[in-house]
Amino acid sequence: MSAASNLPRVTYSNIRVDFSGVHAELDRRIGEFERRELGRLRANCIAGRDDTRGAPYTVASPIDADLVLAMHVAADGDAVDAAVAAARAAFADWSRCAPDRRIRILRAVADELERRKWDLAIAALLEVGKSRMEALGEAEEAIDMIRYYAAEFEEEAPWQRPLQRAFANEETVDRLRPHGVFGVIAPFNYPVALSVGMLTGAILTGNTAVYKPSPGMGLTARLLVDAFHAAGVPAGVVNLVCGDAETGRLLVRHPGVAGFVFTGSHRTGMDILRHCAGGRYARPVIAEMGGKNPAYVTAHADIDIAAEGVARSAFGLSGQKCSALARVFVHAAVYDAFLERLVSRAQGLIVGDPRAAGVFTGPVVNAEAGLRFAGAVADARAAGGTIRCGGERLAGGVFDRGAYLQPTIVDGIAADHRISREELFVPFVTVHRFDELAAALEEGNAVDYGLTAGIYTRDAAELAAFVGSAEAGVLYANRASGATTGAWPGIQSFCGWKGSGTSGKGGLGPHYLAQFMREQSCTIMRP
Repeated sequence: MSAASNLPRVTYSNIRVDFSGVHAELDRRIGEFERRELGRLRANCIAGRDDTRGAPYTVASPIDADLVLAMHVAADGDAVDAAVAAARAAFADWSRCAPDRRIRILRAVADELERRKWDLAIAALLEVGKSRMEALGEAEEAIDMIRYYAAEFEEEAPWQRPLQRAFANEETVDRLRPHGVFGVIAPFNYPVALSVGMLTGAILTGNTAVYKPSPGMGLTARLLVDAFHAAGVPAGVVNLVCGDAETGRLLVRHPGVAGFVFTGSHRTGMDILRHCAGGRYARPVIAEMGGKNPAYVTAHADIDIAAEGVARSAFGLSGQKCSALARVFVHAAVYDAFLERLVSRAQGLIVGDPRAAGVFTGPVVNAEAGLRFAGAVADARAAGGTIRCGGERLAGGVFDRGAYLQPTIVDGIAADHRISREELFVPFVTVHRFDELAAALEEGNAVDYGLTAGIYTRDAAELAAFVGSAEAGVLYANRASGATTGAWPGIQSFCGWKGSGTSGKGGLGPHYLAQFMREQSCTIMRP
């Protein structure tokens, strides 16, 4: 057994653990990975074979524009056609194989990802600019996600049950069957975990997949597809097509795709949904589409715990989580004391090259995010808000080769202002004073999103009011590890309400897999 196997597992919530051994292992592995893996051509993978049809493009790390990660290929129309054809050809055997065989293969994928987790974590760190702990936590989450879904599928397999009889010699079975080919469209911020979760949902239930990662995330995507194949997933069941919005458009408009699973922006998700509703018949779209997530700090809160949880959720991954905390509503009685503690914590967070131990958060993913941040800061000042800390892009050294932003706290902005309502996806949080929790909850709900929400209180009535009124699919109370972030497979389901989702069912929980199947009843009259 290797020394690395004895190290503590990293999750998003175990913040009081000694990870010195983990850091020592990463010190050893990061440079070795860069020398071994970076700068290579990473072809697409169709029917189990490399495919280079399309235009080549180069991806640099958001950490350092001089660090070239890989060369990828933006799949063209012929490549997308071939990927869909391969998935359709593989569907016949894969959908008909015994459920326990698919379960065994997916469990083998989890084992393979566990063997490769350090490489996957480092790839995500370099591609996204994640901190060490965020990246390794993501790799661990992906492994747990497969094992959780496999256990859920095994418990329900073969997803059929008898119905009532109309006649003594008649029997009816109700069963769930796969749709066909799923387009799996993944975001940049969790290129390992969210890709694995969506792919697992699709193929464990008997569908096949054409997988399109975010344009800059082809390194993790190809590493994942290689791991799936190494674990025994048959050729054609998972097909990889990298590329930009045009490749995505070709996939979404392809008539051979039976449904889509998507994580990303509300605008893109709604475009997919509208297109899939406008053909000869509607195709299923399982989408998670971001959030504008609130937390509430009442007069009965432990404000030290609240400040820690708010800072971690607002500024972890530089605010680029769909569950990131965006708005904090604070009771007037503790407003000044809480704000002082929050500012102190934010100012103590280390922003820097995430390859280094001790860095809390790295850069945002691209220059566009930096401009969005600058626009929000300018709008806050124009609206009479006060920048309590942050508000600047860092400069000098590596900061000049990436978009590194200060954690930013603003107060004095109206709750109905644009920056208090729109998802920004940058390290920027607004703080709002309240006198009555009911009014604060109403303000917190008055957005188009409904993904996560949190509260800090030691009062049972306030907690009950929050749980009964918060319009979000994921609720947290009194968590130092994160006010609105930190969901884990099988522990917290992750469902977007309102504009944050399309199906009313979420991932990480017991209702996810059924969304990838359609219902059929079969009635047989016995002679």
